[in-house]
Amino acid sequence: MITVLTATYNRAYTLSRLYESLARQTNESFEWVVVDDGSTDNTLDLLAGFQKESSFPIKVLRQENAGKHIAINTGVLAEGHDWILLVDSDDALSPDAIEVFLNDLSAHSAQDIVGYCYRRADLDGRLIGNVITDVADDSAIMLPVVAGPLYGGDLAYVFKRSVLLKHPFPRFEDEKFVPELLIWNRISDDGKILYFHHKFIYLCEYLADGYSANFYRNLQRNPKGFGSFYKEQIGRETNLVRKLKCTIRYVQCVLFNFKNRRVM
Repeated sequence: MITVLTATYNRAYTLSRLYESLARQTNESFEWVVVDDGSTDNTLDLLAGFQKESSFPIKVLRQENAGKHIAINTGVLAEGHDWILLVDSDDALSPDAIEVFLNDLSAHSAQDIVGYCYRRADLDGRLIGNVITDVADDSAIMLPVVAGPLYGGDLAYVFKRSVLLKHPFPRFEDEKFVPELLIWNRISDDGKILYFHHKFIYLCEYLADGYSANFYRNLQRNPKGFGSFYKEQIGRETNLVRKLKCTIRYVQCVLFNFKNRRVM
């Protein structure tokens, strides 16, 4: 079985879509673990209703508002299955997502594979990012630093619970965001991640109040979290232009951190 892990904060208005996509799965060999990050809307009431009617197990955890990355840590620490599929609370899964992953796990199982990665599509099923045509195989072992520029869009990861336990997100005082790629990179140092060039199991919608739409503001508010990522990324990038961009971002983080401390 697999654990579908969702961190949520004031997303009662989108959670039903995710729940309905889970209820439509062609394979129910999964549990849904939801970590409520201190929501002030009716998220908990909604989840309680899901638990009463659901045909699959739902576990609800609650923490004081600390950010999505800490909520992921909380969910990983909870007793769960060997593999964890991370799904945001404003997104959904394709009906065959669990079945596709379990088939791939059986077909491509190897001791040194610690993660599987799929493409994302919009809610209408259109692939997000670049269409890959000049490859011989449907999948490849890659590093996240290579996969990001290749695909040009957000990706859907399934990781071994053991590596997520080994590499928890760091907590920074007075900040509530750390880029996920910081941890995905560290995980790739421990083992291989298999990327599927064309398969998508994840459906998403970018909201006006989401992280993607508010990057610069999040950078200003969370310079230590972003700074930890860009500092490591400088050494990981092989492309000189991307290395320079990461260096500029890191300098911005240092300046924002200095400015924030002066304000406090």
